[in-house]
Amino acid sequence: MNWFVGIDIGSTAIKAALVDGDGQLVGVHVTDSGSLFHKNAKAALQALLDGHGLQREQVSYLIATGYGRKLFKEADDSISEITANAIGAHEAGKAHGGVRTIINIGGQDSKAIQIDDQGTVVNFAMNDKCAAGTGRFLDVAAANLDIDLEQLGDYHFNGKGAPLTINSTCTVFAESEIIGLLANGHGKEEIVAGIHYSIAKRTLRLAKRVGIEDRVYFDGGPALNRGLVAALQDELQRELVVPEHPQTTTAFGAAILARAEWLAERRGV
Repeated sequence: MNWFVGIDIGSTAIKAALVDGDGQLVGVHVTDSGSLFHKNAKAALQALLDGHGLQREQVSYLIATGYGRKLFKEADDSISEITANAIGAHEAGKAHGGVRTIINIGGQDSKAIQIDDQGTVVNFAMNDKCAAGTGRFLDVAAANLDIDLEQLGDYHFNGKGAPLTINSTCTVFAESEIIGLLANGHGKEEIVAGIHYSIAKRTLRLAKRVGIEDRVYFDGGPALNRGLVAALQDELQRELVVPEHPQTTTAFGAAILARAEWLAERRGV
């Protein structure tokens, strides 16, 4: 049996995906990036392999992607996260009838990608890294509200009033705005809902730049936040395809590409 791995070394998390010789996803592993990208990426890879009783030598091809891809010299090749994300979403989206628009919200940036029916990138747009519409902003907001990041979804649905407006487009200023809303006696639930809708509105503008097809695939760590999913669906006026492991779509795409590259080399292409 041949095995293929994609490893997505992001600014906040490292994601690794394992596929078999048929291109089927076998397993994933996610860990914090920390400050030691290379060391932690190696540990993530080892944890993925250990979980399936495999040795590195049994991996026929490995492709690295993401922010720290060039640091992982053990990879057979590296590729941009835009391409890997597109391929991963295309493959995962087949079970939902196919997808043509991808929204990815990561730790430090957000992306909107339009693909064709083969998974090739047609157009893409990225936000300003200072914009208050990323996973990092959700981390900061949760800390300011003194609640766990995983609780944001619950707070979103528990509010009795309308979502509050968050106007700032920079994380630092938005943080001050949230603190001010708390000081004025506003409830955490309405603030959380306001944060989600603020991100959703910015994401909608980003997606409109590349074009929005009927079926939209939403991935990245924040896709685990059901409150944010609900806000995005409201703004986009359509349901989102959210994979079981939204953080690992890009790693999965890199693994699919690793298999394709290995097969091409075998054929002498």
